[in-house]
Amino acid sequence: MRIGIGQDSHRLMKTKHPHKGLVLAGITIRDDWHFSADSDGDVIIHSLCNALSSAIASGSLDSWAGKMNQQGVSDSKQFLKVVLEKIAQKNLKVINVSIALEGQEPKIEKYSNQMKNNLAEFLKINTNQIGITATTGQDLTPFGQGLGVQAISMVLLDDK
Repeated sequence: MRIGIGQDSHRLMKTKHPHKGLVLAGITIRDDWHFSADSDGDVIIHSLCNALSSAIASGSLDSWAGKMNQQGVSDSKQFLKVVLEKIAQKNLKVINVSIALEGQEPKIEKYSNQMKNNLAEFLKINTNQIGITATTGQDLTPFGQGLGVQAISMVLLDDK
């Protein structure tokens, strides 16, 4: 078995771009905000990529996503696809995923089932193998003060 932990965070910004929106776990959940990032800024997928990559002793997200950004790729699901291919090459599978978010906004309760469904489809696992929790941070950190969102992911991998 292999365990990986990953983290990512991005600043929240009001958007003036109709094509941008706040993306988490591959879904746009708000049109009036976006993450300040070279990509869509999906902190859930970014932290998940880092956790998966850590579990297989590979490089951090930017070691492959940065090059993809330069080629015009901004959809974080494409970054996830790369690390999942690396996992498949090692004949491993995802057993469990735990994701913790910190931030005043967005409130994710009404989106959590859709986020789990998306992640389950990407990872080829069941939704009951994915946990997503959130905390406001109670004004103690920049995330708790509403300046951004932080995601921490933990994954468990095993042989196929």
